[in-house]
Amino acid sequence: MPPHLSLSRRRFLMSTGLATGAAAAATLASSSSSSAAPLPRRALAEGDRVPALVIGSGYGGAVAALRLTRAGIATHIVEMGRSWDTPGPDGKIFSGILDPDKRSTWLSDSTEQPVSNFMGFGINKKIERYVGILDAERFSGIKVYQGRGVGGGSLVNGGMAVTPKRDYFEHILPTVDSAQMYDTYFPRANAALGVNHIDQAWFESTPWYKFARTGRKTAHRSGFATTFVPNVYDFDYMKREAAGTASASALGGEVIYGNNAGKKSLDKTYLAQAAATGKLTISPLHKVTAVAPAAGGGYQVTIEQINEQGAVIATKNVTADRVFFAAGSVGTSKLLVSMKAQGLLPNLSSQVGEGWGNNGNIMFGRANHMWDATGPKQSTIPTMGIDNWSDPTASIFAEIAPLPAGLETYVSLYLAITNNPERARFQFNAATGKVDLTWKVSQNQPGIAMAKKVFDKINKKEGTIYRTDLFGVYKTWGDDFTYHPLGGCVLGRATDNHGRLHEYPGLYVVDGSLVPGNVGVNPFVTITALAERNMDVIIATDLQ
Repeated sequence: MPPHLSLSRRRFLMSTGLATGAAAAATLASSSSSSAAPLPRRALAEGDRVPALVIGSGYGGAVAALRLTRAGIATHIVEMGRSWDTPGPDGKIFSGILDPDKRSTWLSDSTEQPVSNFMGFGINKKIERYVGILDAERFSGIKVYQGRGVGGGSLVNGGMAVTPKRDYFEHILPTVDSAQMYDTYFPRANAALGVNHIDQAWFESTPWYKFARTGRKTAHRSGFATTFVPNVYDFDYMKREAAGTASASALGGEVIYGNNAGKKSLDKTYLAQAAATGKLTISPLHKVTAVAPAAGGGYQVTIEQINEQGAVIATKNVTADRVFFAAGSVGTSKLLVSMKAQGLLPNLSSQVGEGWGNNGNIMFGRANHMWDATGPKQSTIPTMGIDNWSDPTASIFAEIAPLPAGLETYVSLYLAITNNPERARFQFNAATGKVDLTWKVSQNQPGIAMAKKVFDKINKKEGTIYRTDLFGVYKTWGDDFTYHPLGGCVLGRATDNHGRLHEYPGLYVVDGSLVPGNVGVNPFVTITALAERNMDVIIATDLQ
């Protein structure tokens, strides 16, 4: 093989792990800098007492922290990942997709990329074990991608900031006042997150979105509608990247292992604003392992401190007057299920652990003809989806995802959110002391059937086929992982209508575990808006 072809193939194989662009108010810190201003770190000490302890720094936790601190309440966040504010030897905070290093992956000896194969070759890379930014947590039937670090999932997602369809939101959360959500809380969340829209004229002309235009063209030729999707990536910054006047991030192959510039992740928005109050502190590399009522009131919280190789270096017990569970759908559900089963919070509702879903996630690729190229230049930030949600027989929203290999692949990649009704539960295993998830790969079949109905039609019209070499050997569907875990502590079932664990006054859930399994779009705007709504009531009624 000629050297230049060998290099191109290597770049492609190393870069195909992007797989998803998916897997999306007040003053915002500049998104064009390489990192946010350092947030106030302070390792909790044995015996500390805090008024409010937030477990996790993703969307729900960041909202809780901002609203608590602005109400004058000293708040401490416990985050199991590191604080991503120190450059590595290359001068960058994050590693890129083309050549990931130990910063890429959470406590693993190799990367675990969503697109794991190409043309019969496995493409994951051996790395040094480290507290990297992207976790691929394995359960018996599914792998769940989660962000690890101060900022949670906002550090590793594609930034697609989608407000759900109102009728579907009302269907999944009927006890929530939708008028209040769509008039007040969704607009508040979008403004505070820094959501913006791509310049459509630039989109139509730039080579960086040829892949999206090709995906749109083939969808339209089969009668399917597409829609532009807003994002938290700064599109003005992206235009400067394209012009060569700013450091490349979205146009430099960065997203699932963090963006060194351009992206308004939570450390630059909600968390930065909370820190500005002077009332916020954060303990990175700390993991909550137990919560139980404390003698004399409040809750005793047991925490393990880990080093950068994941070893436990200290175990601490602190007391919190109030605890806000924001460890994500998986983290919160696992912790509460474990606490109930072990008798530390025995009165929790029997609904704790129920109602989990993967947001209908299915990933797949199509092989285009040579005359429908997708382009050697591809932005990592998706901006368009195929919207067929209103069809009850093939209800999907399919993100047209990038595959930025640095060369032409003729592949259209999609992350479909399907209206899959299947759900699972978290269960405690007394023999192992761990919590598993009952989800089976077979539960993806309703979603696959919906995706096939749309994309079989596109393939028939175009005379094209599915790629079967991206997720294994002769495997069409990326159906064994999700970027969008939802549910496990569903609002109004496991909690009251505002996230209170009412059996235990002072315990609250504020994250994606409140959303029952599927929201029909990328979920972080919904999680943010719901947390805003719930925190308004909690602060007004419980903390004043």
